[in-house]
Amino acid sequence: MTEQSLAIVVLAAGQGTRMKSSTPKVLHRLGGRPLLGHVLRSAESLGAELVRVVVRHDRDRIVEALADYPGALPVDQDDIPGTGRAAQVGLEALPADFDGDVLILSGDVPLIEVATFRSMLDEHRARGADATLLGAELPDPRGYGRVLRGADGMVERIVEEKDATAEEAAVTEINPGVYVFRAHPLRDALARVGTENAQGEMYLTDVVGLLRAAGGGIAAVTAPDAAAALGVNDRVQLADAARILNQRVVRRWQLEGVTVQDPQTTWIDDTAELARDVTILPNTHILGATTIGEDAIIGPDTSIVDTEVGAGAVVRRSDVTLAVIGAGVNVGPWAYLRAGAELADGAKAGTFVEIKNSQVGAGSKVPHLSYVGDTEIGAGVNLGAGAITANYDDVDKHRTVIEDHVHTGSHTVMIAPVRLGAGAKTGAGAVVRKDVPPGALAMSVAPQRNLGGWVENNRAGTAAAEAAERSRTAQEASDGE
Repeated sequence: MTEQSLAIVVLAAGQGTRMKSSTPKVLHRLGGRPLLGHVLRSAESLGAELVRVVVRHDRDRIVEALADYPGALPVDQDDIPGTGRAAQVGLEALPADFDGDVLILSGDVPLIEVATFRSMLDEHRARGADATLLGAELPDPRGYGRVLRGADGMVERIVEEKDATAEEAAVTEINPGVYVFRAHPLRDALARVGTENAQGEMYLTDVVGLLRAAGGGIAAVTAPDAAAALGVNDRVQLADAARILNQRVVRRWQLEGVTVQDPQTTWIDDTAELARDVTILPNTHILGATTIGEDAIIGPDTSIVDTEVGAGAVVRRSDVTLAVIGAGVNVGPWAYLRAGAELADGAKAGTFVEIKNSQVGAGSKVPHLSYVGDTEIGAGVNLGAGAITANYDDVDKHRTVIEDHVHTGSHTVMIAPVRLGAGAKTGAGAVVRKDVPPGALAMSVAPQRNLGGWVENNRAGTAAAEAAERSRTAQEASDGE
């Protein structure tokens, strides 16, 4: 197989009404990619330079999505409906002298593996067939076109379910809509396809019968996994496809040396990358373009999206999106790392800590009950419990800078913009409104006032008032002895 001998036409012009969605069907996401993206990725793996995507409904949004696949060129389908017309305009968009093989795929059939396409191409070329289709055996074939074979076992034609007789509808071999054609016979047959059917459409499936009637050879390859060969037409099928894909992805990483303690509750997008000796604990989602380094431990009960996790890091019971977690970092439990959070090697974001758009230096700790936003933290810093960088003044966001080896007391509030110099400290409950020089101690000092008898006078009859009275009476008796 050479790049010059293969063209791929992807049919993505359908409306997808059964999805009941404002999002085009082929752009619904599956394992970190749109449905169409999985199909185009397979096309890329087959080495075909000629890739055409036929669009119509929501064409601008689909064309925009094709920007991520520069080898795929959009082709507009006109008002003539049907998969036959879609294939025809896709074929017309190829060079006029192209006479190789044309692999026709559906943009909503995302799970067929590249090895299956290669088997189809090999069978097609070995037999010198005019057409080769992918078939699948289903116990319940309702909703799919049926593959009808002759007495010799060769494919005679394909009939859509709406046009099938009762006898034809009883056939259990279905047509997932994947074909290889020789370009020249395909052009000739498409020119003869009509719209005399229940839908009033040009059916691509009619080409098979026309080629067979003209004496052409029609080969078929059975899908090794029928469920993976099916299209996605509604949310139920989307969920089924997601489960199948996730099982594949999890198994692939297990075979690459990743420990997945509970595959049933672990979701890993096809776009994520994991190193060996990573451990994934139950109820964990690793999504988007996340990368995880060697010996990291992720989970349980953790979601990580589009994040870089360094070697040996531990992320427990936390929610992380668009962050960078360095080597040996400890996150959680119950931490929330938002976009722009960057934790250098050996840092810590502990229990009930939220960090966004901030850099935490090497070995620095934000141990618990803290909010850090729009902040630059140096190395060796320790923020006491309840530390807050107050970055928003109701109009603008401002930055806080905390230099190396600063230690803050519990419940310190830093009112940005403000800078704490290297080695500075704050007292418990300090409200820092001005820059703190290096090595200085910042305190908010106010005398403590105790108003005697306040509870008994203002909360008479309560348990607190009664307890206070008992304690005061006992203390007075003790003092009088």
